[in-house]
Amino acid sequence: MKRIGISTGGGDAPGLNAVIRAVTLASIRRGWEVVGLLRGYGAFFDPNQIRILDRPAVRGTTHLGGTILGTRSGAYPFERRVEQDDGSVVVEDVTEEAVEGFHRLGLDALVAVGGDGSMRLALKLHQHGIPVVGVPKTIDNDLAGTNVTFGFHTAVDVATAAIERLHSTAEAHDRIFVVELMGRYAGWIALFAGVAATAQVILIPEIPYDIEEVCDHLMARERRGRHWAVVVAAEGARPVGGDFTWSKRIGGQTESLGGVAERVATQIHERTGKETRTVTLGHLQRGGQPIPYDRLIALRFGAAAVRQIEEGEFGVMVSLDPPTVRAVPLELAVSRMKSVPLEADVVATARDLGICLGE
Repeated sequence: MKRIGISTGGGDAPGLNAVIRAVTLASIRRGWEVVGLLRGYGAFFDPNQIRILDRPAVRGTTHLGGTILGTRSGAYPFERRVEQDDGSVVVEDVTEEAVEGFHRLGLDALVAVGGDGSMRLALKLHQHGIPVVGVPKTIDNDLAGTNVTFGFHTAVDVATAAIERLHSTAEAHDRIFVVELMGRYAGWIALFAGVAATAQVILIPEIPYDIEEVCDHLMARERRGRHWAVVVAAEGARPVGGDFTWSKRIGGQTESLGGVAERVATQIHERTGKETRTVTLGHLQRGGQPIPYDRLIALRFGAAAVRQIEEGEFGVMVSLDPPTVRAVPLELAVSRMKSVPLEADVVATARDLGICLGE
């Protein structure tokens, strides 16, 4: 009998429970046992942080958002921060302890589900002798080596619905709304949702924007009798020659991307005099039930990961290469960030529809 571990790391994304269910059922079909590692890789250091996954544990979970295993953002299992008596912090290398923890759990292989950070951790685990298969998850869709990551299309669906709801209120009050969407360094969500929801302006990290061009576009629309507009901005959008917009997390001093909607809205108001409002969707984009597309991709990824284990293929990530699911080396998956190509068809479509990209 094989004993398979599965972990879900990084930010949550719709479809995680579908992957867990697929890995569990596909493994049980082969006579294997499945162990869920709770909240990342804590089980490597505390063997009580596990959950045995059997049929009842995953029954009725395909459509559920979140993850029944929990997750941790920014968790790094190879280092331990130890505070000294004088208040200083010493970082200890606990790589060997993590590897020993894997074997202590009696695991024969690990399915690591996550985004770019999780795949980098998976690669390091593989390099230290742990048989691992990665499953790509991120609403940002910025992992190389796969056509799409599960969670992305659900995020686009949520964002599209929200943008569409703003059209009527913007028109009723002759206002401009600036909608901030997730997308730190890749503008996939903003681009897809903005085009689908008929936004008038879309700002993404890949195309630094000129605020004067944006305002000229909005005022040209004003002269045509269209006194309202919706501007969509990825949180990582930045002006030509400028930097990202940073904010501080509540309850901490760590800076994170955010606030670009307020920045753009203020500049639009100053230059046009138009009444401008902002909406930030934030974590609404990653919460709730996955749409059928993401459920199906997640189930296919989970089953494919088990097949890779059965074939003894490790150090790989399952990926969508339409119409099939295949495996690519983890090195390829983390070799670069998959940003929106400037020659992408959707970019060309946006331009042909008259949408301003801030150029």
